[in-house]
Amino acid sequence: QLQASGGGLVQAGGSLRLSCAASGRTFSTNAMGWFRQAPGKDREFVAAISWSGGSTAYGDSVKARFTISRDKAKNTVSLEMNSLKAEDTAVYYCAADRARLRMGLQSKLKEYNPWGQGTLVTVSS
Repeated sequence: QLQASGGGLVQAGGSLRLSCAASGRTFSTNAMGWFRQAPGKDREFVAAISWSGGSTAYGDSVKARFTISRDKAKNTVSLEMNSLKAEDTAVYYCAADRARLRMGLQSKLKEYNPWGQGTLVTVSS
């Protein structure tokens, strides 16, 4: 139901834009999130956007560098990543808040379902 794309190899300092496309149903009343998992590490919160698109939240390590947005008409969520660092290397996953019309943004993995399959971002230093 969720398909992430846009990953690839980029040099440190560069930019990349990830997209998450929904199919089979609309997620217009669900907040959406991006998470990432680096090799040997736990999956961590990256960013979230409210169902209305009016609120966003970011993990400390990506604040001021990453921007999450959504296009409800196209049923897509994007993650613009700038000033990439080697430590941003990970598989990036998009996911939908399991609750609809929820107040507040969630950063815990258990609050999200379903999940996309992930897209690999590799930042070379």
